Amino acid sequence: MFEAVKPYILLILLLATEFAFTQDSLTIPVSQQDIPDVKPNPTRILLAAGGSVVGYAIGLAELSQAWYKNYPQTSFHFFNDNNTWLQVDKAGHVFGAYTAGRISMEVWRWAGLPRKQRVWIGGLSGTAFMTIIEVLDGYSAGWGFSVGDMAANLSGSGLFIAQELAWNEQRIHLKFSFHKNTYADPILSQRANALFGNRGWEQVLKDYNGQTYWVSTNLRSFFKKSGIPAWFNIAIGYGAEGMFGGSENRAKDANGIVYFNRTDIPRRRQWYLSPDIDLTRIRTKSKLVKTAFFLLNAIKIPAPSIGFSKDGIEWNWLHF
Repeated sequence: MFEAVKPYILLILLLATEFAFTQDSLTIPVSQQDIPDVKPNPTRILLAAGGSVVGYAIGLAELSQAWYKNYPQTSFHFFNDNNTWLQVDKAGHVFGAYTAGRISMEVWRWAGLPRKQRVWIGGLSGTAFMTIIEVLDGYSAGWGFSVGDMAANLSGSGLFIAQELAWNEQRIHLKFSFHKNTYADPILSQRANALFGNRGWEQVLKDYNGQTYWVSTNLRSFFKKSGIPAWFNIAIGYGAEGMFGGSENRAKDANGIVYFNRTDIPRRRQWYLSPDIDLTRIRTKSKLVKTAFFLLNAIKIPAPSIGFSKDGIEWNWLHF
């Protein structure tokens, strides 16, 4: 359960940090070349660093209270969860690290750090914070240090940093969307509530069956002389469904007795193709609107999609 919320906890903390420090003067460019570098501002650097440290400390304290207190501490150990949730959780880690880096870098831009410093410091911030959480997992009997999670975190940070260093912009964005699942079968509904919760935000964080992660590519940035609208993207999405357990749709109690068995329900991966909008490439003179577009660009705009799975091809008029 904890694995589902780790990327999003960091994202929430960084969103709060950015709004606190940059709302009045944030100028978010489409490209690093759109605005000149400013000189480092010692006061803003202290504010950005202090806010990040305080936010991370509060987050770790809350995590410790909410997730670790009910599980005994053990010696440091590893936990291989690479075969769970059809790797949708790993996609969440990639997205979380990427999005955290994107936001954090803008905070450091506001503070006036030189380009390469803010790219590396901001870009690696998500992985840095998640590494601390993975270490805590490693000492908890309920979980363990996951090498797969760390690889996913580094992949997200690496995608962000590589694009900034190569292109001075993000031509390929990682995005997220969610659709709520309902189950007529009371046994399935009870199992889903136990695993994913029964409140809206809790389900968004935990229900892998409703999550889709997107790689959204801006075509104009690759074909600059074309007549393609600057904001138009094509997105490839990944999700899965039919999952009522980490690796199988069966669960046992502490005595080894099976109390849930729905292995008859197929667990399947799904791929999607859909149009998208890069909100950061919509021109506006309002700093507030720019900031809103920048933050909202982490969410895939609902649009039609074509789905591909082992069961065939499907058409979705509006994919959330």
